Amino acid sequence: METIVVVVHVIVAIAIVGLVLLQQGKGADAGASFGAGASQTVFGASGSGNFLVRATTIAATIFFVTSLSLAIFARSQSGVGAGAGLPIANPEILEQSSTQSDIPQLPEGLDTPSDQGDLPQLPIDNNQ
Repeated sequence: METIVVVVHVIVAIAIVGLVLLQQGKGADAGASFGAGASQTVFGASGSGNFLVRATTIAATIFFVTSLSLAIFARSQSGVGAGAGLPIANPEILEQSSTQSDIPQLPEGLDTPSDQGDLPQLPIDNNQ
């Protein structure tokens, strides 16, 4: 089923590109109203607009539906949220509980890390 949806999706994507390229811009309507090139069109002077717009709308709707279908297929195959059955690398880590005593404390008299004295200091140049 998924293969059929992918094939339809690709065909519709190519059809949308072709339909968009076949459509004329808004500026081309002014030339056609004065008779420029109206006899050379396949659909006549005004017949191509409605057909191409309608076909593009239908193709875009089919593309949207196939995109949603493929997203649903991908979500069901990925198993998002299913943690059962996954191997646990180190089960002891899960068994340990974090308590307040596990957190290292600073020695008494040292309130901040800057009081330790082992941090490098930048030289102060007052001549500037």
